[in-house]
Amino acid sequence: MDLVALQNWLDNAAFAVLFITMLMYWSGAAFPKLPHLPLLGTTGMAIANLCIAALLGARWIEAGYFPLSNLYESLLFIAWGITAVHFVAETMSRSALVGVVTSPIAMGITAFATLSLPPQMQSAEPLVPALKSNWLMMHVSVMLLSYAALMVGAMLAIAFLFVTRGQEVELKGSSVGTGAYRLRKAEDEKPPQQTTTPDKNGGVAVLSPATTTAATPLTIQRLSLADTLDNISYRMIGLGFPLLTIGIIAGAVWANEAWGSYWSWDPKETWALITWLVFAAYLHARITRGWQGRRPAILAASGFLVVWVCYLGVNLLGKGLHSYGWFF
Repeated sequence: MDLVALQNWLDNAAFAVLFITMLMYWSGAAFPKLPHLPLLGTTGMAIANLCIAALLGARWIEAGYFPLSNLYESLLFIAWGITAVHFVAETMSRSALVGVVTSPIAMGITAFATLSLPPQMQSAEPLVPALKSNWLMMHVSVMLLSYAALMVGAMLAIAFLFVTRGQEVELKGSSVGTGAYRLRKAEDEKPPQQTTTPDKNGGVAVLSPATTTAATPLTIQRLSLADTLDNISYRMIGLGFPLLTIGIIAGAVWANEAWGSYWSWDPKETWALITWLVFAAYLHARITRGWQGRRPAILAASGFLVVWVCYLGVNLLGKGLHSYGWFF
C-alpha cells in the first residue's frame, strides 16, 4: 500500500471511529447504567487519535515537510489536538461526559476535511517560499493546539449554559468551583431564604424562592454536572491561552524574519489578537473578579465563534499576508 492510499484509508477510518465513539459517549450519557459504554468511548477516542497521528506522519514522509501547509492538513491537526486535549480534560474531570462534547467536534472537523474538501485541496503540494522555514512547525502547530484547547473549553461552557438552562448558578469557593452551588436570581441583592426541592432520585437542589416561579428548578444532578463543566471549561481555557500567547509571539518573530516587521495588522493577526483579548478577559474575570457560572460561560461561548473566525473565517477574505495556502 502506497502512502497516498494509506492516508485515504486512515482519514476514512478516523471519521468512522469518531462517529462510533460519539454514539458510545451519547449512549453512555443517555443510559448511565450501562458501565462499558464510557470505556468503549475512551478506547475509540484513542484509536482515532492514533489514526490521525499516523495519517499526519505518513503525509510528513510523503511531502518531506511537517503537514500544516493547507486547510486539509490543518483541520486534521486540530482534530488530532482535540482528541489529545480530550484525554487531559477527561483525566482532570474523571467524567466520561467530556466525550459527549469533544467527540462530535472532532468527528465534525474530520468529516469536513475528509468528505467535503475537493481532492485537489487534500493533496500535498510543494511549500510556497514564505512557508519554507523551521518556524512553520513551531508557530502553526502551537496555534492549532491552542485553538483545539480553546474550542474544547468553549464547548464545555456552552454545555454548561445548556445544562443550567441559562439560569444563574452561584458556585461557592474558588474560581474553578468546589462542588458547592445554589441557584439564584441575578438581580437579588438580599440573601434569599433558601428552600429545598427533592428530585425523583432523592437528591436535593438548593433554590431561592423566586426561582420556583421564574425558572424551572434544577436537580442536584444538573447542578453537580454544571459545576464539573464550569471547572473543566476553566481549566481547558487556562491550558489553551498560554499556547495561544506562545503561538502569537512565535508568529511575530517569524514575521519579522520573513517580512521585516513583527506585526502588520493583516486580518489573521488582528483576529488572533481579538481571540487573545476575549480569552484574556475571561481569565481576568475568573481569577481577579471572581466571576463564576453564567457570565464567564457566555464570554467563553462567544470565544468559540471568535476562534473559528480567526482560524477559518478570515481566509475567506483572501486578503492579507496570510492569504496563501488554504482557499486561494
